[in-house]
Amino acid sequence: MRVLVTGANRGLGLEFCRQYLSRGAEVLAACRKPASAAALCELLALHPGRLRVLPLELTDERSIVELARELDRNGDALDRLINNAGVLVSGERFGAVSAEALVQSFRVNAAGPFLLAQALAGALARGVRPRAVSISSSLGSIAATQRFGTPSYAISKAALNMATRQLALALEPRGVLCFALSPGWVRTDMGGPEAELGVDESVGAMIDFLERAGPEAAGGFFDRHGSPLAW
Repeated sequence: MRVLVTGANRGLGLEFCRQYLSRGAEVLAACRKPASAAALCELLALHPGRLRVLPLELTDERSIVELARELDRNGDALDRLINNAGVLVSGERFGAVSAEALVQSFRVNAAGPFLLAQALAGALARGVRPRAVSISSSLGSIAATQRFGTPSYAISKAALNMATRQLALALEPRGVLCFALSPGWVRTDMGGPEAELGVDESVGAMIDFLERAGPEAAGGFFDRHGSPLAW
């Protein structure tokens, strides 16, 4: 199995790499600055030949195209795409939310994952039981939102959910299953030390569902265990 993980240098992305490697997969770990990804370098030493670290800047369409070309050049197949990379602007308050924060959050959290899946459609179509999964958030649920908070993040994750739905409709004829997952509140740099879940618990549950999900999951939005979430 070949798996590509974005935002692979830390947090959930790094744990996706660890757990898929432990399952015997070949992992393509994509991040903005591979040279400074110390934790990935440690994994490289532990899993020689099964982990590749690739540069990817999701806000740069040329970077996305180049990564896709590298796979297409050799006719490589991709079995799993984990669109995990994301950004959260902290400390936002109403009256001081900037256009720059909104636009940057949309580019990283919604546009980038959509464009990457689009660019990798050929490699995914060559894969075995291929699936492209968006790591979203319950904060992107319009129905569940009851207070003002993290607007740039919440708005962009709601957009990611729609992007995932669109991808599911576009890629289903090619045999690629697409859906969105919320990892829960996880102890990462983004989630903070007070969060209720460890990365191993969250990612383990997501992978379990990701691997067992069937065609009925196409275009859906689920929690880490596979229970449907409200849009």
